[in-house]
Amino acid sequence: MLTSPTTIDDLSIDLLGNIVSRLHSVDFASADCVSRSWNRACCRVLCRPKLSSACSLSSDLQVAVEGVVNKVLSELIRPHFAIVSVGLCVDLPEARRLVCYLDFKISMISMKCIVSFMNELQITARLSSKIPIVLSDSFGVIGRDVNSDEFVETRWRMWNDPGSGIMLTIGFLPGVKVNLISLSQRIGDPFEIDKFITDIWEFSASKSGRQSPAAIMIFSRSQQCMNVVEKLDYAMSPETVIVGGGCCSLQYASGSSRNTAALALVFAEDMNKPPGVGETQFHTVLSSALLPVGPTCQVTSIKEITTLKARLTARREGSYENLDVLALLNQVNEELGRWVDTEDFFIGVTRRRECSIGPEKVEWVTSLVFHHVLEGDEESLIVDGSGIKSGDTFRLYCPDPTTAISSTANASAYIRSFKQGSTTGGDKREVFGGYIFSSWRRGMPFFVQPDFDSSPLRDNFPGVTLGGMFSVLEIGRDDSTLYAKESQEQNSAGCCVHECGVVYLIMSYTP
Repeated sequence: MLTSPTTIDDLSIDLLGNIVSRLHSVDFASADCVSRSWNRACCRVLCRPKLSSACSLSSDLQVAVEGVVNKVLSELIRPHFAIVSVGLCVDLPEARRLVCYLDFKISMISMKCIVSFMNELQITARLSSKIPIVLSDSFGVIGRDVNSDEFVETRWRMWNDPGSGIMLTIGFLPGVKVNLISLSQRIGDPFEIDKFITDIWEFSASKSGRQSPAAIMIFSRSQQCMNVVEKLDYAMSPETVIVGGGCCSLQYASGSSRNTAALALVFAEDMNKPPGVGETQFHTVLSSALLPVGPTCQVTSIKEITTLKARLTARREGSYENLDVLALLNQVNEELGRWVDTEDFFIGVTRRRECSIGPEKVEWVTSLVFHHVLEGDEESLIVDGSGIKSGDTFRLYCPDPTTAISSTANASAYIRSFKQGSTTGGDKREVFGGYIFSSWRRGMPFFVQPDFDSSPLRDNFPGVTLGGMFSVLEIGRDDSTLYAKESQEQNSAGCCVHECGVVYLIMSYTP
């Protein structure tokens, strides 16, 4: 008796799933559009959120870009966003041109078809991808090396080792809508921070039904970082996770960057997500290397030297005489038992300012803001940044490895507790990825042991995909316990922009 031959359409959905699960991302996208049965098989295979990340330290930018793109897309993933971080010596416009290669591959996946490769310069024009791609410079990368498959923390110093290399992280988040929103700095006009925030509100409300999104990853030029993040912290719900890093230059793949002050990757829960899709959640943990030293002081006068530098005089709180700054620094060094150069200190300024968005009612906000000490003499301190006023109080802080080790241990213990809670609750929560923003002042040789900053996540979640960068500043909402504080006013001050710190972003999924 003759039987009709078995065709691929006769395969069971389980067998089809086994076949398509072995494909690379682009081939998987093609399989996804063969037929309805193939689509169902593909959806069963790729139904949970996923992060894919790789770094390359190759000095040849084209080799580095192709290496990390091919690596992250060798796994099954439908990219919803991408973060590209390059070394300081890399020409950003050239990097953007080559990242069109990534834009092209993502477009192929989004369109679910195979097309012939075109010249990079033609790709963005012909295949406009809607996937948000952030491109920024960094002082180093954190992640798995594409060649050795080893996890590395590579930090470059600007003055003698600007560094070359690239870190690429892409994410697939079913049930979450992702958008890239830019803050422009028009020449001669103030920052459009209010518009930036209302754009985030409007996107979140349209996708999730809530004004504040689930999470925001913000990349900001360091000069504008404080103003942007302080207002963002004021405007967003306490439940919104805010993390990010300060950089010197940044671009986004589909737009001009000449006057871009900040970019925000906004993650909003999709109120129209399909049945059966679980909940993606974002969590943060912070660590600091700053040790508070010396007394609380009060600013008595302030003079801005430039828009990014100011000279101040101060007195001890409760005293009427101005400080001898050099004597104070010498006293602090004696208490520390080691010498700390003047330019290694920071001042943590507690300030109370009015804040509002648009025409809404003005409210008072108390915050802790760090300024790098540039110089000091008997009468005054010269610090970077702006916004300090007479009457503000401050303390000196200095980077301290012992403080960093202790704070990192606390972060690791918190993450360990979080992990245990994830497995003992009624709804099992699965951690699928993480991202790290670490200070360029940390890493080797600040610590004796290598790869220290990533250890809280690597030790607690071995095998989970991690990426990260060494940044100029670290952005993350603290819980008011990260820094030792003396007064009630200081206790009420939140800090969102950090120096010498690490911000850990943990991504989890509850089916």
